[in-house]
Amino acid sequence: MMFDRKLLTAIQSLLPVQIFICYCFVVSGLIVNFAQFLSWIFIWPFSRKMYRRINYHLGALLWSQLTFLYSWWSDSTIKIYANPQDVKDLQSEYAIILVNHRYEIDWLVGLVAAQEIGLLGGLKIVGKRSLSLIPVLGWSWLFSESIFLRRIWENDKRVLEHDIQQLLNGYPDNYYFNFLMACEGTRFTEAKRLESMKVAREKNLPELKYHILPRTRGFTMIMRGAKGKIPAVYNFMLGFTKDSAPASFRTLLKGHSCKAQLYIKRHPTSQIPYEDEAKCGEWIQKLFQEKDRIYDSFVQHDDFDGLGAPELPIVRNYSDLLIQFFWLLTIGIPSLVWFINFIIHSTLLAKIIVGSVILVIYAVIQLMINMSVIKSDEKIKKNK
Repeated sequence: MMFDRKLLTAIQSLLPVQIFICYCFVVSGLIVNFAQFLSWIFIWPFSRKMYRRINYHLGALLWSQLTFLYSWWSDSTIKIYANPQDVKDLQSEYAIILVNHRYEIDWLVGLVAAQEIGLLGGLKIVGKRSLSLIPVLGWSWLFSESIFLRRIWENDKRVLEHDIQQLLNGYPDNYYFNFLMACEGTRFTEAKRLESMKVAREKNLPELKYHILPRTRGFTMIMRGAKGKIPAVYNFMLGFTKDSAPASFRTLLKGHSCKAQLYIKRHPTSQIPYEDEAKCGEWIQKLFQEKDRIYDSFVQHDDFDGLGAPELPIVRNYSDLLIQFFWLLTIGIPSLVWFINFIIHSTLLAKIIVGSVILVIYAVIQLMINMSVIKSDEKIKKNK
């Protein structure tokens, strides 16, 4: 069995195999993007509820390929620690999910957790505006009504308040959305942490060992815009165990297995003083101090056990496997057959043109991968 897994990983690491998987994802993603665009042109102006129902399922068709990559292609795992009632509530309410942002694939594992819990179609992000320009991933987030910010506060506070109100007004019955939000505003590096701790000392705030000082205004504004219609905020804490393969997209693409653990805790909105900016800011700071303690426990024990939340039984979801087979049957295999015939019968010029198209598709995938790559502290210093 070990030999079989090593052989499979060796095959998965081959560049042609990776290009084929990337090709299927990009082409199917562009098809989904086009369907989303058509629904935005022809359905959005007349029925936003219908548009949101359609995009709920279109989004799942795209995101399921990424959860397939994690759960099936690389045979990676995730353990979830949570109060069962908290997860049950999460499945049937609007929510803001506050994540720790320290891994290259933390957003992807968020998709995997959403898939396992049953939230994938309604998952959205709060992110920088440049993300919306990335083909396939960014365009899908854009059409699914994720919130994108320019990091110009006067503009962003209007966007946050307007976009959350627009979502809450006219969201279809029995459909729910959840926003992934990183209050730190950037992915963790030690250099960024040290820089933010200078600010913490100036403000007489406790120093954090594993997080960057959170930015509180964006969270406060989105909660104000919701006007109490979002029942809860969830604390998501992600960690990868010591025996996990490196937590990167390229690791997954090569078939190496990651081992993630996720801790979830629900905080009712009724306990959050979002109407008062100063008090809400204090609440966020205390939450991040709690996050730091939770992650410190993970570092010490290599799991989230012992924090008062049981490990939930997770049954592997087969829908992403079926969706991947659908795309392979409709796009992958026909394209492969055509490509073989093309190589045999085409002219040299035609081969060069098609080869160039394949390289462009591969470059698009590399662009999406690089979006998640963590720059080293040395590179960050050079870019300053």
